[in-house]
Amino acid sequence: MAQEDIFKKLTAHCKEYGYVFPSSEIYDGLSAIYDYGQHGVELKNNIRKYWWDSMVLLHENIVGIDSAIFMHPAIWKASGHVDAFNDPLIDNRDSKKRYRADILIEEHMAGIDGKIDREIGKAARRFGEAFDEKQYRETNKRVLSYQEKLDGISARYSKAMNDNNLQELRQIILDSEIVCPVSGTRNWTEVRQFNLMFSTETGSTAEGANKIYLRPETAQGIFVNFLNVQKTGRMKLPFGIAQVGKAFRNEIVARQFIFRMREFEQMEMQFFVKPGTELEWFEYWKEARIRWFRALGFGDDNYRFHDHTKLAHYANAATDIEYKFPFGFREVEGIHSRTDFDLRQHQQYSGKRMQYFDPEKGESYIPCVVETSIGLDRMFLHIISASYNEEELKKDDGSSDMRVVMKLPAFLAPVKLAVMPLVRKDGLPEIAEKIIQNLKFSFNCQYDDKDSIGRRYRRQDAIGTPYCITIDHQTREDETLTIRYRDSMIQERVAVSQLPEIIGEKVSFEGPLRKIQDE
Repeated sequence: MAQEDIFKKLTAHCKEYGYVFPSSEIYDGLSAIYDYGQHGVELKNNIRKYWWDSMVLLHENIVGIDSAIFMHPAIWKASGHVDAFNDPLIDNRDSKKRYRADILIEEHMAGIDGKIDREIGKAARRFGEAFDEKQYRETNKRVLSYQEKLDGISARYSKAMNDNNLQELRQIILDSEIVCPVSGTRNWTEVRQFNLMFSTETGSTAEGANKIYLRPETAQGIFVNFLNVQKTGRMKLPFGIAQVGKAFRNEIVARQFIFRMREFEQMEMQFFVKPGTELEWFEYWKEARIRWFRALGFGDDNYRFHDHTKLAHYANAATDIEYKFPFGFREVEGIHSRTDFDLRQHQQYSGKRMQYFDPEKGESYIPCVVETSIGLDRMFLHIISASYNEEELKKDDGSSDMRVVMKLPAFLAPVKLAVMPLVRKDGLPEIAEKIIQNLKFSFNCQYDDKDSIGRRYRRQDAIGTPYCITIDHQTREDETLTIRYRDSMIQERVAVSQLPEIIGEKVSFEGPLRKIQDE
């Protein structure tokens, strides 16, 4: 299925079932800005909690803060954002559409990589258990041709990005015959740099207004509060500071649903370490973070590391954790060894000492930093994409039916259980309401009595509700009910009194968090 078709399907499902709405839709909306609906905000809150607890609860040496969105403009000069926070922009003269040159090239390389995967997949099916993937990669002429082409583009692209050679980026696009997705032509403009920061003004009058920026990242709020946290918390190296908050970027490419937005939320942790140990901690956090993703149960092979071909001005090591979306591998988290760049820059620009006194060495120095940075909205899309399933179900009469089911991890699901009276009479709705009143203090419950029971199951499947509780006439007699499991559709009879324990165990955050820590 084409990438755009996948996004359309996910976008439509998210809107229909209360996950994500286009912002300001009644006024025709704003590009790349979205609102989260009643189910979306619950899922987002659960993802946020999963990340926060894995950082702050599981690590005694990590604490959290919440810094302001508006910050002194000198901060962004010190961090390099004013001068260097740019993306290479290119326009297609025929469609009048604007693109990031680097994204066009990376998507083209991903397409070649996809062709290699398809060739290997066909060979694997043809040869079965006798298939040797390594040998096939090294000997098959078609695969070798694709790989040679991919390596050539990758080498040129890496050098162009490191040299900031905009002319070469355009030439790669021309030589690779990359076309505009809209016009289908290769009528490209020159590549130019585009600063991504939004600016605004503060002040009581226009004459006295000062230019400031909406923060493009949350990390700088952590750096400028480094000593505040260290001293008030009596923190010793190594220690980390975590933060969740909004950031804003005037993105050039804003056409992939919530994958790339102009207003988004970041979950970042800056880990302060002794100079000389930062690369060890970089490796530690690489493994810790990929365990966090794998604990979701979406398949270990669907994640991979992708080392940066161009390092940012502040980094001596950087990698991305990528997830295999339906439209290919894409970044979901960045891990960077930022050296001592940020604290040193803020010391220079502010004139204030940003040093840590090491009681063991009896000396002061500027710590190095290892960063883990994940977009909450992009993580949301990852969860939605991984959970969305269309299943064909065979009926007893030989016909088939289709169900759309969101196989969300139970602890992240926005609605934990739906309580359904079989009919709206005979006291069954009253029993259902009583059950909800008892459970709502622990779980997000939903009462549903509209339509047939089958339609209600399908509706809850599409929402992603892991458990449906049916109240029938037998419930009045022996205080038992039917619990139906979303993924397997198996039903079992349980006592009403068992519900808190059964549901509580299945939707608890403790299981995934223990899995992260125990591995």
